[in-house]
Amino acid sequence: MNRDELVLEARDLSVDYGIGDGALHAVDHVDLLLRRGEVLGIAGESGCGKSTLAYAVTRLLHPPGLITGGEVYYHPKDGPPVDVLGLSTEELRQFRWDELAIVFQSAMNALNPVLRLHTQFDDVLSTHRPQMSRAERNARINELLRLVGISPDRARAYPHELSGGMRQRAMIAIALALEPEIVVMDEPTTALDVVMQRRILTEIIGLRDRFGFSVIFITHDLSLLVELADTVAVMYAGKIVEVSAATEIYRKPRHPYTYGLLNSFPLLHGARRELSGIPGSPPSLKAVPSGCPFHPRCPRAFETCPEKVPDLVASPIEGDDPEHLVACSLYSGEGTPPSSLDPEVTHAN
Repeated sequence: MNRDELVLEARDLSVDYGIGDGALHAVDHVDLLLRRGEVLGIAGESGCGKSTLAYAVTRLLHPPGLITGGEVYYHPKDGPPVDVLGLSTEELRQFRWDELAIVFQSAMNALNPVLRLHTQFDDVLSTHRPQMSRAERNARINELLRLVGISPDRARAYPHELSGGMRQRAMIAIALALEPEIVVMDEPTTALDVVMQRRILTEIIGLRDRFGFSVIFITHDLSLLVELADTVAVMYAGKIVEVSAATEIYRKPRHPYTYGLLNSFPLLHGARRELSGIPGSPPSLKAVPSGCPFHPRCPRAFETCPEKVPDLVASPIEGDDPEHLVACSLYSGEGTPPSSLDPEVTHAN
C-alpha cells in the first residue's frame, strides 16, 4: 500500500480490562489500516472486541480498560504522522472533532437530554472555532442539519422530541461539524427499522462521497457491510481473522467464521435456501480456547487447530486479491484443502 493513502494506522494494538492474571484480553495484537476516503467495516458477533478497538484508537477507553501495547498513528495530508497514544490531554482535545469524530451506538444516550440540539451543536463550534461569530455558528448549524435531512427548525427541539432515526442523523451531523478526516461509527443503525437503516446508510455514503472523509463502521451485521464498506475486517475473540475488499469477502470468504456469518442471513433475491449459521456461542474473553479461538465451533477444525494460533497472512489461493488476509490453518498447507471453502458462495448470485 502507498503510505500516502493511509490516514489511520494501528500496529500490534492490545487492550485489556483489568490487570494481572484475571485480565480480560479484549483486543489481542491487532493491526489495522484505514485509507484516505475509505469505508472500513469491522464485523463480528457481540463481545468480539469491535467497540473496544474503536475506543482504543480514539482514546475513549474508560477504566478498567487499558491499552497494554501497540501504536496508533494518524497521517495528516500535510506533515509527519501523529502518535495518537502519545497526545497530551490538550492535544487530544484538539485532535478530536477536528481530525477524528465518533458517532456512538445509542444516540439518545450520546445526546444530552436536557439541552436543545442547537445548544449541543453550538457547544462544539464555539469550543473548537472560537473565531466564529454567533451568526456564523447559527448558519453552520442550519447547514449541518440540512446535510442529514433535518429541517433547521428542529434545532430548538430536545432529543426526546425527535425520532430515533432523527437523533442518529443529528449525531452524524455533529460529528461532521468540523469536517474531520475520520469518522468512527459504532453500530449507528442498531435498533432502527430497516427503512431508516437504509436511509442513514445512503446518507453516510453520500456525505463521504461529497466530503471525502474516511469511515470506520462497526457492526455485527456483515451483510450490511457488503453494501456499505470498501474493505471489511472480521473480528473474533479479540483478533482480526480475515481482511479483504468487501466484494471479495462476499464472493470468496476464506475463514470458516466469515463463511458462517455470511450464511446466517437470508437472500434478498433468488431462490430460498436453508440458513446454516454458526453453532455454539462466542467464547468468554476470560477463557479463550487454546490455538485458534474459533476451533470449538468450526466445522472444518482438525488436530492442529487447538494447538496452533494461526497468523493473519495473505490467502495462498491463485487468483485471490493479494491483500486478502486470513488467519486460518486451512491456508498453511494443513487440513482440508482451501478450495473446499470456495464454491463461489451461492448468495453472491
